[in-house]
Amino acid sequence: MKKFVHEDFLLSCGRARELYHGFAEGLPIIDYHCHLPPAEIAGDKRWTDIADAWLGADHYKWRLMRTDGVDERYVTGPASGREKFRKFAEAMPHALRNPMYHWCHLELARYFGIDDLLLSGDTADEVWERSAAVIAQPWFSARGLVAKSGVEALCTTDDPVDSLEHHAALAADKSFGTVVLPAWRPDKGFAIGGGAAWNGWVDKLAAAAGRDVVSFDDFVDALRVRHDFFAARGCRISDYGLSAVVAEPCTESELRAIFAKARAGGAVSPEEEAKFRSRMLVICGEMDAKADWTWQLHFNALRNNSTRIFRAVGPDAGVDSIGDWPVAAPLARILDELDSADSLPRTVLYSLNPRDNELLVAMAGNFQRGPAAGKIQVGSAWWFNDQMDGMLRQMEAVSQLGLLYRFVGMLTDSRSFLSYTRHEYFRRILCDMLGRDMERGVLPDDLQLVGSLVKAVCHDNAASFFGLRRPPAAP
Repeated sequence: MKKFVHEDFLLSCGRARELYHGFAEGLPIIDYHCHLPPAEIAGDKRWTDIADAWLGADHYKWRLMRTDGVDERYVTGPASGREKFRKFAEAMPHALRNPMYHWCHLELARYFGIDDLLLSGDTADEVWERSAAVIAQPWFSARGLVAKSGVEALCTTDDPVDSLEHHAALAADKSFGTVVLPAWRPDKGFAIGGGAAWNGWVDKLAAAAGRDVVSFDDFVDALRVRHDFFAARGCRISDYGLSAVVAEPCTESELRAIFAKARAGGAVSPEEEAKFRSRMLVICGEMDAKADWTWQLHFNALRNNSTRIFRAVGPDAGVDSIGDWPVAAPLARILDELDSADSLPRTVLYSLNPRDNELLVAMAGNFQRGPAAGKIQVGSAWWFNDQMDGMLRQMEAVSQLGLLYRFVGMLTDSRSFLSYTRHEYFRRILCDMLGRDMERGVLPDDLQLVGSLVKAVCHDNAASFFGLRRPPAAP
């Protein structure tokens, strides 16, 4: 059988192959948004077997297994790693046309050197044994996988109360070439309707900032202290998981009263929480702009839909889905308020609902401002959309209503060290799209011209847009 994953995988014409091999293939990766645990990078984590490395924290794979009828015992339950891997392998032939089929075979080929068979129940034992020999090699570790993937820089996702001790250790370790930086994710501070959980987080914020937090002003001051701390550790990016975009009017007196009620243990209404979230987003946007950070806004994710699985496994277990809250009007109000005050940071917008692609590109055009090229970005196809059709639809919207040349390209948004093949997947899809356009006469048949677009989108734009550099070692 012809190899499924081969050097021209997904490249359907000559120009596509020339673009990929000539311009994209060797570029380093800038992964400006991921969920890799910094402790695992600093500690150079190793894994016991392919189930541990592949299935341990990958809710994409969990979701596929459940859809194929696999009992939860073999997904997140007590079954052995080998049993779980076999169940996953048995599901793989049923995943034809699902992006997981592509991702898994790319990962097998790139990290385990297995490109001469297809994963199935029949091949599960052979893959298990062959992968075990690779996992036992010295290079197969968290840092080894990052280095093998050609990652130039990556940003983790970090709570404002985090100590960032692992980032400090990585900044001081000159033996590891990849720049690893924190990203500011203050979502827990926005969740003022959370009662005791929110108050517990505010207590942690107070301890981390070294000050009491009684009033709303205390709260903002403590956040600023931590914001400065993150900046000193090299942070250049923030990230806000919003569910819905909200922009409800709220006076200063209302804001202080809502905070005081919540801090005293009182119940906060959904309307009050929306007002608080709206103002906090503006306040944090101003902080980010002052620090010259880029902020990322993620929205329209409906999370933890299955009470059964949430109770058994917790969040990020593969039971989230696409939400459908209104976007245009509240997003316009948030961006306009900050832009009018000259406090709008460089921005990357993501909606989990693909219906919003054109809306977001059109919205971004309202607030572009030089000298930053592409100051307001529509981020890469996210989560349920980071597959071939989703990527093409996102890039088509950016091409038609914005400038594809200024797009900052792909990210992993993953907890798996094996997911860097998603950058290769994106690059092959991009080059195939552009190559087919060249051969159809939609684009000029000029390799250097179109190749410069490939290089910009796959690496150079992200390098200049985010400015990710290794911070000085802490004194």
